[in-house]
Amino acid sequence: MLGLFRTARRLREIGMMGIGQRNADYVLLHNPRKFYPRVDDKVITKRLAIEAGLPVPELYALVKEEHEIEELHAVLKDRQQFVVKPAHGSGGDGILVITGRRGDKYRRSNGTLMSRGEFEHHLSNGLSGLFSLGGQPDHLLVEYCVQFDPIFDQVSFRGVPDIRIIVFLGYPVMAMIRLPTRMSDGKANLHQGAIGVGIDIPTGKTKRGVWGTEIIREHPDTEHSIVGLEIPRWNELIGMAARCYELSGLGYVGVDFVLDRNLGPLILELNARPGLSIQMANGNGLLHRLKKVEALREAGALSADPAERAEFSLRNFPTLG
Repeated sequence: MLGLFRTARRLREIGMMGIGQRNADYVLLHNPRKFYPRVDDKVITKRLAIEAGLPVPELYALVKEEHEIEELHAVLKDRQQFVVKPAHGSGGDGILVITGRRGDKYRRSNGTLMSRGEFEHHLSNGLSGLFSLGGQPDHLLVEYCVQFDPIFDQVSFRGVPDIRIIVFLGYPVMAMIRLPTRMSDGKANLHQGAIGVGIDIPTGKTKRGVWGTEIIREHPDTEHSIVGLEIPRWNELIGMAARCYELSGLGYVGVDFVLDRNLGPLILELNARPGLSIQMANGNGLLHRLKKVEALREAGALSADPAERAEFSLRNFPTLG
């Protein structure tokens, strides 16, 4: 009992936030429902980002009807690599990464081959809503397959790492990178076995990692250190994250990026209900940082300039420990 009390006290000291408090005090209060389609529909997110001058992966095709699936083969005949994802997908479900071809077959990121029939069946399932929020009929985006920055060559298994930054009232407050593993089948999804690695906002350097419930310093598959990586173009990423406040209309939002070796930072998607595992990855709670932004609001000092907000975050949100 004494141990539980000490643990609870320690969690309060570092500002750890639970899901109930996240929902009641931040998601419900600061995220108007009318703006949810801006982040829940990847097509709308992509359009808004382009209109705002923010970079996103190129869209090759949009599939809305069954008859368009067969036509897609011709559209993609000169594409060796691409990604298919449901517009209303959740948690990475239904994302299909094609990295090459062999004859009329498609090679997946895990090395296996898909026949044309298997490819069409996967897309048909996606249109039916099998991978989507609420199971409602969906449409599918076919887009550029990101070639991740070489800094991640030794700390990623068969997949593209992504960077999650949580933004509150326009201020980036916490960040992590998600590294694919063998267990996650090359997907940057923590619930499927990817690694969450906290990023120190002032420096853009990785601090520590969490794999499930285990705190780690090396990638379990490559055995290379995941600590001390300096994320390229970090200040640019923070600036782009700050601009997603105006883009989304949401006060509490998660922004997911990838770093392409040729194109640099690209916005993948936005999330109106970002998970809380980012706290474990950083070994820090969100609450102290959120309270610091709330103090700015109470003082009438919130900035309307994304660049000023980004600069504030770079000065004020170090990852301790």
